[in-house]
Amino acid sequence: METPAGQEWFLRKHEDGNIFGPLPFAQLARWASTAQVAPHDVVSTDQATWMKAPMFQELAMDWLVEVTTERYYGPTTLGAIQEFLRLGEINDQTFVINSRDGVRRQISEMPLVLPLVIADGASAELEETLVEPAATGMSIDVQDRIRDLEQSLHEERRGLREAEEHYRALELKYEELSQQL
Repeated sequence: METPAGQEWFLRKHEDGNIFGPLPFAQLARWASTAQVAPHDVVSTDQATWMKAPMFQELAMDWLVEVTTERYYGPTTLGAIQEFLRLGEINDQTFVINSRDGVRRQISEMPLVLPLVIADGASAELEETLVEPAATGMSIDVQDRIRDLEQSLHEERRGLREAEEHYRALELKYEELSQQL
């Protein structure tokens, strides 16, 4: 299987359906780290099969931002959290949850996040000349998030069933070939 860096990628925005790409994986990862890839956006290498961006581990969209006690934004990246801090959408008293280990903490307890907040314009020289999506705000309500997670779970279970069926078919073929030898 080809590595993410060795493929061209496409990003389809959930809000308006705009497609960006083809682009290198490094660019897609930069966009994710600067809040330009939202939790509902999808990525693809062929524009036929799309996967929700947070499901793609290499984008490191592992964080939920607790906007209120009943509203969350994410999953998103640490870089996006830094961007939200820089823009004033959240502050160091905001709670975030790591979706991998479930740990909930205030941003002020995360020394690796606060010093990395980038000053205005500092990242502009890193950007390529590609047209890029606008940064995404944090407006999502918990019911939308639950529906999204349920849909993602359904898709993952379907994928798992298909993989298990494929594995069983390969196992049978292997047994048949073993018996012929």
